[in-house]
Amino acid sequence: MSKGARMSLQEVCARIRPIDAALRVKAQARLDRLTKPLGSLGRLEELAASYVAVTGELKPQVPRGVVFTFAADHGVALQGVSAYPREVTPQMVLNFLRGGAGVNVLAKHAGVDVRVVDIGVDYEFGAVPGLLDRKVMKGTRNLAVEPAMTRSQAEQAVMIGVELATGAAREGVGLIGTGEMGIGNTTPSAAITAVMTGRPVIDVTGCGTGIDESARVRKVAVIQQALDLHCPNPADALDVLAKVGGLEIAGLAGLILGASAARVPVVLDGFIAGVAALIAVGLQPLCREYLIASHRSVEQGHRAVLDYLSLKPLLDLDLRLGEGTGACLGMDLVCAAIKIYTEMATFDEAGVSDKV
Repeated sequence: MSKGARMSLQEVCARIRPIDAALRVKAQARLDRLTKPLGSLGRLEELAASYVAVTGELKPQVPRGVVFTFAADHGVALQGVSAYPREVTPQMVLNFLRGGAGVNVLAKHAGVDVRVVDIGVDYEFGAVPGLLDRKVMKGTRNLAVEPAMTRSQAEQAVMIGVELATGAAREGVGLIGTGEMGIGNTTPSAAITAVMTGRPVIDVTGCGTGIDESARVRKVAVIQQALDLHCPNPADALDVLAKVGGLEIAGLAGLILGASAARVPVVLDGFIAGVAALIAVGLQPLCREYLIASHRSVEQGHRAVLDYLSLKPLLDLDLRLGEGTGACLGMDLVCAAIKIYTEMATFDEAGVSDKV
């Protein structure tokens, strides 16, 4: 394939390979020789060994990290499923670009960049420095009464994520984080979770931005109505995405697939990013091995997502902001793990007596 040729979604999925278990064993052997009791750095050791296995680098550098924050609006917000108006989506995009949001603060702390992607905001930003304009449509349609988007639009949004991840890998980015912004997006996220995990809607639907219990009951009813109306097929992740999904979810799913094809580990943020992983894994199960769960969200559907994906989160801090905030913290831990692996002395190097 020529450098300028575009891959299809099927070609991207075909490029994702199983990770090299032998490399994980070699990495663990080095970790076991470091000046510490065996296994005493716990999950940090696991992270370091996983990074080596995913990237194929036995002597990795601390990676350059980028968080992609995808923004989009949702027609279902008209059903009163969020505590905030839709105007907040473009307002927060501008806040990201000014560096004033939570993700900006934590990204700076972790030493990673934030790239903001307009994949479906119902607002014309014009030429705004720093904003990646990849708008597919001005928000999804109201999934309570019609499919959120066409299958073609869903695939287009997925491929935008693929292309962004592919481009980042070519730049030398070695760690990708997932972030999102979209008023109403916990509603399609709960819908996708219910379909892909087989769990009842009421069990995976939370309070999102802070709605009260009566609004949550209404939200559950809206989601159930959509599932009954559209009958999304859990064996066809693109069908689920098109009927009850969101554009930022699609973009993140593509980001995961593109990063996995390029052997770049992906640090998931919270619930919405986890739902994007459900779609990505539905399209190509092998990409699950490239995922790192940064934290467990307060949003109740997130536990079902993590359980389904068999991912153990690094942190549990009662976070529920999104944006990529948890991903930044997770990326910081990955870099710490790599420093342990590469900078800490072995018993032989340090002249320290090993265990008797």
